Amino acid sequence: MSGSDVLGHAILGPESGEPVLLLNGGMMSYPAWGPITERLEESFRVLGCDFRGQLLSPGPPPATLDGHVDDVVRLLDELDAPPQHVLGTSFGAAVGLLLAARHPEHVRSLALVTATDRVDEALRSGTEEMREAVAEVLAGEGKDRFLELVVSEVYSQGFRTRHATALAGRRERFDRLPRSWFEGLDGLLAALQGEAELSSLAGAPARVACPTLVVLAGDDRVIANERSRALAAAIPGAELIEHPTSGHALVAEDPEWLAGVYLEYLGRLETSP
Repeated sequence: MSGSDVLGHAILGPESGEPVLLLNGGMMSYPAWGPITERLEESFRVLGCDFRGQLLSPGPPPATLDGHVDDVVRLLDELDAPPQHVLGTSFGAAVGLLLAARHPEHVRSLALVTATDRVDEALRSGTEEMREAVAEVLAGEGKDRFLELVVSEVYSQGFRTRHATALAGRRERFDRLPRSWFEGLDGLLAALQGEAELSSLAGAPARVACPTLVVLAGDDRVIANERSRALAAAIPGAELIEHPTSGHALVAEDPEWLAGVYLEYLGRLETSP
């Protein structure tokens, strides 16, 4: 980091590689992209960062999605970075969408994973429920409700069954997280609830001018499949691909599949006229 106002970040891969920017989901930190980064950094120059309020970018997060976009632009300007291939998931996909719409000079292509075209009532309600569970943690009432929501809503039924033991171990990992992590998560979730986000996202898809891939997860319980399909339909020329069984946490459930799909997409961009 070059200054206190610059997001925590890391750059991997050859200096000559095409640049790829990874934008996290709300509960992620950029090392969580590891299995995907390992594939990308063989040929691409990969930039990972934490949003303000996430573990490696401490401090109060911006109150709006646009504020997070401004943070990303500040990072890219600080690094004097060329236009990026942007890969974002969930919260990061919303930021990536706005980044491409507001700052096309920074975005060469866009890949939006488990993403929405708007904050609908279902997403708003789910976000409010998660914030209530986080509030219980911050009030010292325990993590049971929070952990139950994370496991039941973020992961597919099949993944929960296959990895029941590993998911049960998440309690120990969450117990090690500092209070600031939960405070930051609450701030990120709050950015999805403001009235400004309704208007901010509403017109963004039609303003995206770069090649775009939308990836939906068939068992996504956080963002309805119809919202991801509507997003792809609203972005001129966007492609849509579906993972048939994954839940919302596609980056964690099947990183090999996602890495393969994304590398194939980037390969097609390189060979297209």
